[in-house]
Amino acid sequence: MTMHNEDLRLPSNDWRAYQGVLSRRVFAFLLDYAVIALLWIPAAVVVFFLGILTLGLGFMLYPALFAIVAMLYFGLTVGGREQASPGMRMMGLAIARTDGRPMDFLTAIVHLVIFWIANALLTPLILLIGLFTDRSRLLHDLLIGTVTVRRDMY
Repeated sequence: MTMHNEDLRLPSNDWRAYQGVLSRRVFAFLLDYAVIALLWIPAAVVVFFLGILTLGLGFMLYPALFAIVAMLYFGLTVGGREQASPGMRMMGLAIARTDGRPMDFLTAIVHLVIFWIANALLTPLILLIGLFTDRSRLLHDLLIGTVTVRRDMY
């Protein structure tokens, strides 16, 4: 598989593309996790019936069900064509890789998992990192090579 130059889309270097991104990310996070919580309900019902059909084995999915739903949600939305979750789109944000390639399903999931790990270790300090880095990047953005940018400037 070859990468053509027209497939690359580098994030903007204009400071206005990152103005207000940190606060918008917080609201996008809240919106996205509200949607994930709503999606968890039908997934729990499906796992219930799967547990009955598998004589109890399906019930072992319950502890990981929220994480599975969240990974599918972010993998399909952030790793999709729009390069943003519904919450990010509502807040006017998109995520971009610093190498210019589009986000894919696996990169979006790795981004999410690193966010969870960083959040577990640094809460509530995770947002402070964005105040001192270029383009308001958080730890998981720095580790995976992504940046969150305003959609109108990207």
